[in-house]
Amino acid sequence: MIFRLLRRLAEKVPNTVHRVVSSMKPQVVFVLGGPGAGKGTQCAKIVENYSYTHLSAGDLLREERSRTGSEFGQLIDNYIKEGKIVPVEITINLLKKAMESTMQADEQKFRFLIDGFPRNQDNLQGWNTVMDGKADVKFVLFFDCSNEVCIDRCLERGKSSGRTDDNRESMEKRIQTYLQSTRPIIDLFEKQGKVRTIDASRGVDEVFGDVKSVFEKEG
Repeated sequence: MIFRLLRRLAEKVPNTVHRVVSSMKPQVVFVLGGPGAGKGTQCAKIVENYSYTHLSAGDLLREERSRTGSEFGQLIDNYIKEGKIVPVEITINLLKKAMESTMQADEQKFRFLIDGFPRNQDNLQGWNTVMDGKADVKFVLFFDCSNEVCIDRCLERGKSSGRTDDNRESMEKRIQTYLQSTRPIIDLFEKQGKVRTIDASRGVDEVFGDVKSVFEKEG
């Protein structure tokens, strides 16, 4: 059943993305780190200071999950509640559509922060297959933070976020998924010399000071 749904999603994705990307390749920075490491907060500050558009894989999935009439909503909801990684076909197609619409609206907006992706080997393989030659990954911005700090931040956020996954049971599952699936991807990019590591355990402004240094150096 999942594969039938994925085929239907693929059929609905317009081919215009290929025309957009062919004229100007998206410049991508993958933003990775554990849940609660501050990726979203720092991405917002990067957008304020640099010419990047922030795309959160998690936010796109949550929006699709809550969209009225979405045939993938329940499927996405089940994966998120279990702390599991949503099938790559869904996530990549949501990212493609978001990049397409951004670049169609303003051709100068071709730099993207993709937050929370790729989260496992399947994600990375899917990206390489679908986006090979169609996007340039500049580097990976890795927010390094202890599990304890991540959990405490998410539990505090859960008091006001309304997110169903900001609770201790979901957090423990998400941390395990991150350690087992995402950390090896970060290690892989590290071997390629593409990782820029930030100590995310400090305050927001201190962390952003290091982030600024990375973006000023990378250009």
